[in-house]
Amino acid sequence: MSLSEHLIKGWSDGGCRGNGKEENIGAYAYYMEYWRDGELIATKEFSEGETDTTNNIQELKGCLECLKAIKNKEIKVEMHLDSAYVLNGITEWINGWKRNDWKTSTKKDVKNKELWIELDRVRNDLSFIKFIKVKGHSGEVGNEKVDELLNKKMDEIVDGQ
Repeated sequence: MSLSEHLIKGWSDGGCRGNGKEENIGAYAYYMEYWRDGELIATKEFSEGETDTTNNIQELKGCLECLKAIKNKEIKVEMHLDSAYVLNGITEWINGWKRNDWKTSTKKDVKNKELWIELDRVRNDLSFIKFIKVKGHSGEVGNEKVDELLNKKMDEIVDGQ
């Protein structure tokens, strides 16, 4: 069986309650499906949370950690994101940032530079990856799953678990 018959579908999301405030709680989650010959073989889900963060950091970490969890770098990957920030950053803006020594078009430092550098490296290690924009909170099963996971994680932090 060739690897062209194998596929990983990944979804990631991040959130932050109190984004921009001094005290906040954030979390990210990812959900992956492993497909072989059109059949769902296995799934994996993960979530993590922290305080003193931002929504954008959590969105980046969700995508990054999902891609880092892929062991077979030759497999086809479809990464589903509802974050325009991450999607535009990794598919459009990043090349300009790298050319401009990690400066934006307005000559400011790129925020979350270290996470972007790591995401770029991990993405480039994969043989085939397609980033797909999904609308958040629209009933798309994988996206709803990661939203549920990250909110559960933030609830656990609030409850001290």
